[in-house]
Amino acid sequence: MMKHLFFLFLWIPTLVLGQVIDYRDIHISRAVNEISVANMQQTVDDLVGFHTRNNLSTKTDSQKGIGAAATYLYNRLSEYAKTSDGRLTVERVSYKASSARIEGEVELENIVATLRGTDSRMIGLSAHYDSRGGNGNDGTSFAPGANDDGSGVAALLEIARIMSKQQTGGASVKLMFLSGEEHGLWGATHQAKVAATAQWNLIALLNNDMIGNAEGSETATHDNTMVRVFSEGIPAAETDTQRQQRIANSAENDSPSRQLARYIKEIGERYVENMTVQLIYRNDRFGRGGDHTPFAREGFPAVRITEINENYDRTHQDIFERDGIRYGDMPPGIDWEYLRKNTAVNLSTTANLALSPFAPEAVVIDNAQRLTNIIELSWQTPQQGKTPKGYYVLIRQTDVSTWQRKIFITNTHIALPLSKDNYFFAVQSVDEEGHESLPVFAVAKR
Repeated sequence: MMKHLFFLFLWIPTLVLGQVIDYRDIHISRAVNEISVANMQQTVDDLVGFHTRNNLSTKTDSQKGIGAAATYLYNRLSEYAKTSDGRLTVERVSYKASSARIEGEVELENIVATLRGTDSRMIGLSAHYDSRGGNGNDGTSFAPGANDDGSGVAALLEIARIMSKQQTGGASVKLMFLSGEEHGLWGATHQAKVAATAQWNLIALLNNDMIGNAEGSETATHDNTMVRVFSEGIPAAETDTQRQQRIANSAENDSPSRQLARYIKEIGERYVENMTVQLIYRNDRFGRGGDHTPFAREGFPAVRITEINENYDRTHQDIFERDGIRYGDMPPGIDWEYLRKNTAVNLSTTANLALSPFAPEAVVIDNAQRLTNIIELSWQTPQQGKTPKGYYVLIRQTDVSTWQRKIFITNTHIALPLSKDNYFFAVQSVDEEGHESLPVFAVAKR
């Protein structure tokens, strides 16, 4: 038996006498270094300059209101499209929404930019451009929304500017500027239904909502070295068959969204110095919601990226000062270096995933009835896209949240002297330049 085992181990990072070896694609590093804080500051100032972007604000005034903000985003993206050699296209997606929170029906727009790749996969980035003050249904008062969610919008615009000028790889990138978030995730719900109806091959959705504030209210904490990624455990769209498979494989912590979150942590920390990606194993903040959730409900891997500390003196507040504390969501509340780093996490993750091969298929554990301490894994080469150079077998103990080891192999089968009781396994494809696909969790062979 032992002569059939493979022992080609590659640790990423690799620990050798205390040294850590990280591989970085020079083109991705250059793109990260191109992120401009000045550009993002200007974007936030421009958004605040519309006075309010409340969903119930004017859509006919060219200088203020949500209609003017939508036109601004469309025009900015259209300028980037001119230098993209036809790869970047922009559209205004109209929809109607209503709810018990408002009277009548509201017509709004999502602004969607598509950076075309060469295969069927899509990677989604989203941020909402609507804003609100203390009264969510006040469509006339000042509602600057600098951080919520001007920060996410600024990040996506900067990513669009940078990625539109370079070849992004096989996967297309959808940059979705969503309205309606503050009234019940209207824009995201509409866009997720569009994606489901059109059968987008959306392999990842990264929703960015409030990624620029580093200071927590009440606790006086300040941290611009950590960002949270929220991900669902049990998929909202889980079928009965998927439920049975999850239970059989103890996969409560290994949904596609969880694999995406782990991927963001690995790649983001690989390319961004002084940044820790903190995985939060819940779909969203306690009792609250975000624009990734409608995509998760449609069965897409979707996560929320958000600041490590929230400042409730600024979120959903009118502008005033009391007892020496300034309330309201104004630009001085943004830590621009923090926003730069969070933008870099998004950009590096998106670029690495777009350049990667398709994920391996049918990743299974041989579950023969014989008892053994040897685990045998097998998988199939992806049927689409470029042929991988090889594969990483990922390993972690059952009580550990992130993958601990990576083993490089060029075969599609491996046997290891490890108990399948004590470890979880996954496999990802890797190309000649080291770009990894999303991991595919290994399940029992049926």
